[in-house]
Amino acid sequence: MSKINNDWKEILEEEFEKEYFVKLKEILEEEYKNYTVYPPKKDILNAFLLTPYSEVKVVLLGQDPYHQRGQAHGLAFSVNYGIKTPPSLVNMYKELQDDLGLYIPNNGFLEKWSKQGVLLLNTTLTVRDSEANSHSKIGWQTFTDNIIKKLNEREKPVIFILWGNNAKAKEKFIDTNKHYILKGVHPSPLSANKGFFGCKHFSEVNRILKDLNQKEIDWQIENKEI
Repeated sequence: MSKINNDWKEILEEEFEKEYFVKLKEILEEEYKNYTVYPPKKDILNAFLLTPYSEVKVVLLGQDPYHQRGQAHGLAFSVNYGIKTPPSLVNMYKELQDDLGLYIPNNGFLEKWSKQGVLLLNTTLTVRDSEANSHSKIGWQTFTDNIIKKLNEREKPVIFILWGNNAKAKEKFIDTNKHYILKGVHPSPLSANKGFFGCKHFSEVNRILKDLNQKEIDWQIENKEI
């Protein structure tokens, strides 16, 4: 796992020393040795590398990393350049087009969001090749719960976007007197027509940021020249 050199360092190092994480690390060593696991080890903590704790404006909570070769790179919903945009992200782009009039780009690389303060956090950070949820019970849930609790401790407001039941389960860790929650159905093709389309969460984030006198998010992912 990559070294963290921003203000997550202290928070994460405290987690890494806890008993559950020591066990999690041992499991991961075996998993990476014996199976194909995504994302690559160096990318597991990418969300924290790209979005420092003090700069988090929005937490966009995902579930499991993508489990096909080349897709996952440590940011929820995002895929590497050159990889077909997955269905959930296609639906997010459709909502962005409808909500904010943005064009649908030819890639699913969301690093631009991360660099503006959108923490793209999956609740499970690793997965075996082609085995969805294979790492969902090895300790990552405790880790991400604790990350959400740490963000909740901040006085500066955070906007939490919770799509789907897995994400909504984290609502209990968030103090809505300080922070904001936008919740709804998951953008997956299985549920997007049941309330994701038309949720207007992207414009709502910017409305809240404007009210807080913070810079709004530029949600437009640009086309990548092929």
